[in-house]
Amino acid sequence: MRLERPSSREEAVAALGAGTVALAGGTELVPLLHDGIVEAETLVDVSAAVPRGIAGRVIGAGTTLAELEASAGIPDALREACRLAASPQLRNMGTIGGNLLQATRCWYWRLKFPCLLHGGDTCHAREGQHREHAFLANDFCASAHPSDPAAALLALGARIRTDRRELDLAGLYRLPTEDDRRATTLEPGELIVELELPEVDASAYLKAMDRQRWAFALVGVAVARLGGETRIALAGAAPVPWLLGSAADLDAATPLPGTAFKVEIARTLVARAVATLQ
Repeated sequence: MRLERPSSREEAVAALGAGTVALAGGTELVPLLHDGIVEAETLVDVSAAVPRGIAGRVIGAGTTLAELEASAGIPDALREACRLAASPQLRNMGTIGGNLLQATRCWYWRLKFPCLLHGGDTCHAREGQHREHAFLANDFCASAHPSDPAAALLALGARIRTDRRELDLAGLYRLPTEDDRRATTLEPGELIVELELPEVDASAYLKAMDRQRWAFALVGVAVARLGGETRIALAGAAPVPWLLGSAADLDAATPLPGTAFKVEIARTLVARAVATLQ
C-alpha cells in the first residue's frame, strides 16, 4: 500500500481515483483497513488539501472534533455532540469531514456478513441481534448512523461545500436501496472542503448511551432554534442522520422487536431537548 501526500486540493483531487482512498485523521479508516472491510492500493493524505480551523460560521473539513468542542463560537449542540462522540484521543485526531462519513457500526456489516450493504440479499439484523439498530426508515437496511456531530449539524441547518458543489447537509446522505446501496451522495474522489452554519438562536444535544462516556448513541437528539423554527435531528435512529418534522413523527416509527425501547428514549430526549430551548 502506498501513501501520497499532495500539497494542494488540486493535487489531492487528481490523486484520488480507482484504488485510492482519502485519509484525514484516520480514526475511522484505519480500523476498516485493518479489518479488510475497506481495501486500497493507495492512501491519499488530504490533510494539506482541506482547510482546518473555524472562521466565523465557516468550519474547515479538516477541523478536529476537539477543536470544535473547545470553540466558544460553535453552537452548543455541535460542541456537545463532539464532546460526547469519542474519547479525548479520538477527538484530537478525528476530523469533522471524516466524522460525517462514518460507516455503520452494524456488527453484521463490520464482521463482513454478506448483508445488503455488502451486496448480499439479506439484512441479517432483522432476524438477528439488533438492539442498537434503526427504528426509522429501516425497511431495506436496519443499520443506524452513528455520528453525533452529523445529527447536530443536521438540526443546525448546516451546508456543505465540496470541491465540486454546495449542498445542504441532508443532501449529503441517501437511504440505501436495491439499485444503489451507498449511504452518501458523494461521487468517487469528491472531497468535503468546508461547512457553513446559519445564525442559530439556541441549540442542544442529548444522548442516551450504554455507558456514561464514549459510547455510540442508542439515541442522540439534536435540537436547534433558527429564526422561530425548531429543528430536531436524531443519531442512532435510521441508516442516515434523521430530521424530524416534529416530535409527532416518532408515531410513525417502525422499530424491530429489539429496538422498540429506543422509540421511547427518543420521545423523552426530544421533549427534554426542546424544553432547554425555552
